[in-house]
Amino acid sequence: MAGTTAVQDKRARVAVAAVFLTNGAVFANLLPRYPEIKDSLGLSNAALGAAIAAFPLGALLAGLTASALVGRFRSSRVASFGMVAVAIGILLAGLAPNVVLLAAALFLAGACDAVVDVAQNAHALRVQRRYGRSILNSFHATWSAGSVLGGLMGSAAAGLALPLPIHLGGSAVLFIAVALGAYRFLLPGPEDSEREPVATPFRVRSRAGGKALLVLLVLGVIASAGALIEDSGASWGAVYLSDSLGAAAAVAGLGFVALQALEFLGRVIGDRVVDRFGQRATARGGAVIVVVGMGLALAFPSIPLTIVGFGLAGFGVATLIPAAMHAADELPGLPAGAGLTVVSWLLRIGFLVSPPVVGLVADLTSLRVGLLVVPLAGLVVIAGAGALPRRRP
Repeated sequence: MAGTTAVQDKRARVAVAAVFLTNGAVFANLLPRYPEIKDSLGLSNAALGAAIAAFPLGALLAGLTASALVGRFRSSRVASFGMVAVAIGILLAGLAPNVVLLAAALFLAGACDAVVDVAQNAHALRVQRRYGRSILNSFHATWSAGSVLGGLMGSAAAGLALPLPIHLGGSAVLFIAVALGAYRFLLPGPEDSEREPVATPFRVRSRAGGKALLVLLVLGVIASAGALIEDSGASWGAVYLSDSLGAAAAVAGLGFVALQALEFLGRVIGDRVVDRFGQRATARGGAVIVVVGMGLALAFPSIPLTIVGFGLAGFGVATLIPAAMHAADELPGLPAGAGLTVVSWLLRIGFLVSPPVVGLVADLTSLRVGLLVVPLAGLVVIAGAGALPRRRP
């Protein structure tokens, strides 16, 4: 029986990783095509930023429904089948003939992505409880690997001038098949199956009260700062390298690829680093890397240094969002999944605010000035990291 359980756990871990991979890869395929979409639709930086902001806006509006959907249909179903809707939304964004339909498609994709994000993390935490040790960062590493894969696919398609319908249609079919294939290996049973029972839940919740909510809010701010740093490479990396620094189409997407590649590296080693130093020290150290890396890249603009700067930003932010999610999910006095849902919702504010703010500042000054939000977000993390746990004895 124990052997059967161990095999089931391993299969579930691989299956969750596959869903994370598809979630990273589907959206990343679109990002290197932003300069082409911007030119073909005749958009300004502010207009493109407003359209891109529809993705996190949809996520923000739909995100709080995730807990109810997971409770009703289980995280396994919501994560796997939700990826079908995300892929369709990204495909429609690539086919949009005007900025309104572009924003509408991104809104749909973002709404579905927010629900999938909560579901895949909820299922990942179920698997982690069965393993009895930290493995959450490894799932987020797989998401980063998917983003690198998608970014490389998109950059190659841009360099080859592959038509958007062929490129994004093929990507959608491929990754939908992966997500649906993973479903049968995910864990069965209720979402609380692996949690330890709480003998006096109402007394615990009464003691937690306002302190838990305050910590939850700070964790949401930290996650939002991490989202803003990640979004800098996703929304503006290709545009900045192409328009401001004159990079070729095949090179422009490498800023985002570098961010995701080093974020992947940071998440591969992240579980060991967090176990050794604790989430608080790891987050602060990573934030310093973000501030220094992107600060130098913006102070001395060049194509190679900018790509390196985005890469260091990805490495520094690698464990931040998983740490905030894990800390929120473990807060005492909250219903199962509530902390994770709230932090997942709040981090979408970073994704929502970043594109239009950076785009507006870019039109008023320059995109180089707009990207100063990245080191500023790193400073916010340094200030708020006290809400994260110290190293366990």
